[in-house]
Amino acid sequence: MLDHTGIVVTDLKAARRFYDAVAEALGLQTKTLHPEFFILGKSQEEAIPYLWIGTLIPSYWAEGSKAGINQMHVAFRADSKAMVQAFYDAALEAGGTDNGAPGPREGADQYYGAFVLDPDGNNIEAAYRGPDATDG
Repeated sequence: MLDHTGIVVTDLKAARRFYDAVAEALGLQTKTLHPEFFILGKSQEEAIPYLWIGTLIPSYWAEGSKAGINQMHVAFRADSKAMVQAFYDAALEAGGTDNGAPGPREGADQYYGAFVLDPDGNNIEAAYRGPDATDG
């Protein structure tokens, strides 16, 4: 159902300490991918779904968002690019606001997604990952 979600923190070292402990207790793992963020997930082999945790300001945040008082980002797993398009169309039709039309996502191999803001401004995504995700 979910592909990934993320939270922004103010103190990455404290967050890492906390989430390392949580991960260990739950049989999960954390992995550093960048000096300003890490991910928490099931395992290297089963990388999705994951929780992104970092200090970077997400491009999709609404003006005025900040760590601790920010919009939520939830990405639902889609089975195809067509499903991503269907999600996008349905969301807009139901009162959502465009926040990134369906398409391949830069900087991610085999990743195709669409973003909409729900009526409260939360960033909701449908994400497809597959060998044809970046095909024209």
